[in-house]
Amino acid sequence: MAAILIIDDEAGIRQALASILEDEGYRVLAAEDAILGLEILGREAVDLVFLDVLLPKLGGMEALERIRTERPELEVVVISGHANIDMAVRAVKLGAFDFLEKPLSLDKVLTLCRNALEIQKLRKENLNLRRNRASLKDEIIGTSPGIEKVRALIRQAAVSDARILIGGENGTGKELVARAIHNGSSRAGRAFVEVNCAAIPETLIESELFGHEKVAFTDAVSTRKGRFELARGGTLFLDEIGDMSLSAQAKVLRAIQEQKIERLGGEKTIDTDVRILAASNKDLAKECELGRFRQDLFFRLNVIPIHIPPLRERPEDTPLLLRHFLKDLGDGTVEFGEGALNFLASYSWPGNIRELRNLAERIAVMYTGACIGEKELRDLLLKTPELFGGGEGPRETAAGENTFPPGIFEMKYNEAKEAFEKVYLEFQLSRNRGIITRTAEAIGVYPSNLHAKIRKFNIALNGAGGKD
Repeated sequence: MAAILIIDDEAGIRQALASILEDEGYRVLAAEDAILGLEILGREAVDLVFLDVLLPKLGGMEALERIRTERPELEVVVISGHANIDMAVRAVKLGAFDFLEKPLSLDKVLTLCRNALEIQKLRKENLNLRRNRASLKDEIIGTSPGIEKVRALIRQAAVSDARILIGGENGTGKELVARAIHNGSSRAGRAFVEVNCAAIPETLIESELFGHEKVAFTDAVSTRKGRFELARGGTLFLDEIGDMSLSAQAKVLRAIQEQKIERLGGEKTIDTDVRILAASNKDLAKECELGRFRQDLFFRLNVIPIHIPPLRERPEDTPLLLRHFLKDLGDGTVEFGEGALNFLASYSWPGNIRELRNLAERIAVMYTGACIGEKELRDLLLKTPELFGGGEGPRETAAGENTFPPGIFEMKYNEAKEAFEKVYLEFQLSRNRGIITRTAEAIGVYPSNLHAKIRKFNIALNGAGGKD
């Protein structure tokens, strides 16, 4: 059902238009001025706007400019009781779909409404086709049976609004699959909002998801929309949902069931219209048995399960992916010897595609030859002395056996954990040239948390040091 917003200061016009449009099966929203109308556009999924020119507080032409800037996909029909040719020309130049004079003609209102919504529908379908083609052909790389099955599931599931649970190890591309589903859906022109449930502290997750009102808690100095509101009309991707607390799980379940939310500290019920995609590297069925994940939420999310195979189970895709990454980095001319190709296929890839992408970046920066042999590839993948100030640092051998900071196995648990954490952070900071925001995003933590760890471990920042 299409939603139409009427912005007019005359109650009679609002009522007449609403009556006409509701009789045709449209959902109608109304505002008596442009400021209220823009607020409605910020929280509701609207498909078409009827906008009066002469309005209090903010003029119709100014409102039209803001709508075209903030919601360029939205069609706007301008109406006025004091119309002239110059005004009509100006409205069309600003991006209005058409211009209507008062008193309004019933037939013309309905004809314009149908035409505007049909053009918008065609535009969305065209955009969906382009995005779907790009997502499935250019981004999800591989010819293995496992990845072909993933592609087929995406094509089948994208066209519906069914909830999807994406499973797979870290680094297998769960977010990429979620975006491909969104881009192949009827919601492709709307927002895709991601929430990394593992990176948000338990005390903040509910505020992130549902928003909060001013002074809902000590640090809430202003009203803030949550991710459910920001994703209205589009897709909400709950990544690593297995790390969400049980109390937050209960509220997410309620939001899914009732399609309504309330901001923290608020009493107003807000309608939601989002498609939920979720992902986890954990076995959520087993987590349910252990009491760490709500079974009712699991059943709600697991309408269509999609499992992404790890890279070690699709060795034929590894060279294709590596060449794709190198081409993307502007270094697509490098060739690989037979030994290097065999090594790529036999290596266990504990970091999956993320680790392969890192290798591509390393090749692009550090390798100057034309053809990489097995030894050079092993050294680039498994030995990274430059990143650890001259020492070899932690690395994985070809057999998959890990080596760690010296003496780590003689330490107490907490000491060993901190020793590894320090080396890990030094590695990630070096990889991201010491840029705090980029490193924090790459490893899934808040920049403030990363700053605290740097101070705790007395890590020296080399390079850019904190600014993008």
